[in-house]
Amino acid sequence: MRNVALIFLSALFFSACSYPRQGDGRPYGINYNFELWGDSLILQSDQPTHNQPISTMLDSNNVVYQGDPLVVAQIMIIPEDSVDSVWVKVARDQLTMGWTHESVLIANAVPSDPISQFIFFFSQRHYWYFLGFIICLILLTVFHLMRRKGFHVVHFNDIATCYPTALALTVSGSAVLYASIQKFVPETWVQFYYHPSINPFELPFILALFLSSVWLILILLVASLDEVNRQLRFSDTIMYLLSLFGVCVLCYMVFSILTLYWVGYLLFVVYAVWALWRYIRRYRPHYICGKCGSKLHALGRCPHCGAMNE
Repeated sequence: MRNVALIFLSALFFSACSYPRQGDGRPYGINYNFELWGDSLILQSDQPTHNQPISTMLDSNNVVYQGDPLVVAQIMIIPEDSVDSVWVKVARDQLTMGWTHESVLIANAVPSDPISQFIFFFSQRHYWYFLGFIICLILLTVFHLMRRKGFHVVHFNDIATCYPTALALTVSGSAVLYASIQKFVPETWVQFYYHPSINPFELPFILALFLSSVWLILILLVASLDEVNRQLRFSDTIMYLLSLFGVCVLCYMVFSILTLYWVGYLLFVVYAVWALWRYIRRYRPHYICGKCGSKLHALGRCPHCGAMNE
């Protein structure tokens, strides 16, 4: 049964992940626009040759700096180059242009598209590790205050709405999809990185599914903010939103990492069942206040307007 599931998943990913490529199989081509991300990059003025592919004649005046726009002018393949067989000629303007190894360019530049730049920043692991540490501290503080002062926290002492739970589950599902793309069809993600789109209908199935989940996250986020602001006081709202943000970030980190080792799939199913069971069993509203229309877990005095509901 496990082998059948793996074959089905692999067939689904590979059959639904075709993506248009450049003629030479490279995700970018001539006239593609980059922006320098590193501090600086020295360009080789002389064109590399097959007999002497690696030149030490670097011009100290032929330098581009962080934030400079770069356009690809030419691509050259030199198989005997032991460092990198691909050379790329880039230009900042008519006076500043030159050659560099493709590996050096990719390490120091990002596509000029703002979506690509967001993806690049979003994929930096060291930022996430630092953020994860901060999130753990925030969650520990919030849970401590919840036990002492009764603050509302998603999944624990939750409010009467399904949107925060749905948001946490959607973020977790998006992390599983992202890790699955990285695991099974990483070249599809590379193509999306160089040619991003916010329209899921023009993307391969697995990318369309991932992008649709991102749109759903934004919709659920707006709905959650509205519900939290309507049901809680300002101080409780801040604590609840901090806990919701922390849970979502923690879910993303855990599932995006563990899915690469297969554990994330099982863990996601367990988490989804537990979160839905907990919401339905304990926090789903069964009544509506007859005076103010607020959602209530049980009959009695309304916590929002004070009216008695019997």
